[in-house]
Amino acid sequence: MGGGSLNSMRYWAYLAAKLLSAATVLYGLLAWIVKVFPAASDPPEPLRDGAQILLFNLAVLGWFLLGAGALYVIVRDQRYRCRICLRRLRMPVETGSWGRMLQFGRPRIEYICPYGHGTLKRDELQISGLENPRWTPHSDDIWDDLCAASKRSDGRP
Repeated sequence: MGGGSLNSMRYWAYLAAKLLSAATVLYGLLAWIVKVFPAASDPPEPLRDGAQILLFNLAVLGWFLLGAGALYVIVRDQRYRCRICLRRLRMPVETGSWGRMLQFGRPRIEYICPYGHGTLKRDELQISGLENPRWTPHSDDIWDDLCAASKRSDGRP
């Protein structure tokens, strides 16, 4: 198994662990809600148990919204993590310009791993639907990547 495959597995395992921990907490909260609002009669009578049914439904609605929000936060957090070391990506840099789009391309926001493992490039404005950000891994020797630009501009090694 290669190093890239192992890092990719670790990235997805971290996502699965976050989802599993959130599901455990949400399941415990749902069990507590069901315990707090027991059915007074089976089947419930709407005229007598109406307030309790309303409170139960509001509690389950709140639980659902909390679960949807937790899923959104987990996925958003995972998108902005390094695929190698799992640290949060830093230093957003805006590139491109709408005024000079033909010269420099559409505006993008680039995030970089603080340890130089790679760069995440995301479009600033998503015009044609949801486009996935592009992850570009860097080589192990960061000095090769940094010196490559100067070698191209000078023409000297």
